[in-house]
Amino acid sequence: MLDNKLGISSELELFKEEERITKLKAIELFDTNKIDEFEIGTTKGLCSIHECLFSDIYDFAGKIRKENIAKGNFRFASAMYLDDVLSKIDSMPQDNFEHIMKKYIEMNIAHPFREGNGRSTRIWLDMMLKKEIGMVINWCKVDKEEYLFAMERSPVKETEIMLLLKNALTDRINDREVFMKGIDASYKYEGYSTYILEELDN
Repeated sequence: MLDNKLGISSELELFKEEERITKLKAIELFDTNKIDEFEIGTTKGLCSIHECLFSDIYDFAGKIRKENIAKGNFRFASAMYLDDVLSKIDSMPQDNFEHIMKKYIEMNIAHPFREGNGRSTRIWLDMMLKKEIGMVINWCKVDKEEYLFAMERSPVKETEIMLLLKNALTDRINDREVFMKGIDASYKYEGYSTYILEELDN
C-alpha cells in the first residue's frame, strides 16, 4: 500500500477516501475555473491536474515518478528515460482530434505518476479537446470494458480507441452535469465506484 498523508493503514479505507477526496477536488477544479489556468497538452499541465487532485493524500502528487511501474504484463516507460519521453510528448501536435488522441495514447504509455494516471490524464485529454476542437468526451457513453480493451491495444492499434472516443464526443464543453458524470465514469474504469459525485457535492 502507498504511504499517505491521511495516516490510513487499511488499503480499502485508503481506496475509499482517495475516491471521495479526489472527486471533490475535481469538481472544485471545474467550479472555480482553476483548471483553465493550467497549461493545456503539456506535462506541466498534467502535473498541475494531478497535484490538485492528490495533494491532500500523497507526497508525490504532481511529481514525475522515479520508479518503474507495470500493469499486468505491460511495463510503462522506464523511469530512466521518462523525462525524454515526456519532452517528446510535449512537442507532439494537438491541432485536431487524431493528433490529440496520439498524444493521449503516448502519455498513457508514459504513465508519469506512481498512482492516479488514468483519472488525471482523462481530464488532461478533455482540456485539449475543449481548447482545440470545441468538444469533450461524454464518458458516460464509453463502455468500461470496451475502453480498457481499446487502451490496452492502443500502443499497437490506435484506431480502436480513437473510434470509441470519437463516437462519444459532445459540444457541451461547459456543462457541469457532463463533467460530474464524466468523472464518475472515469473513476469506474479504475474500480472506484463507492461515491457518486452528485451526492458528494450536495
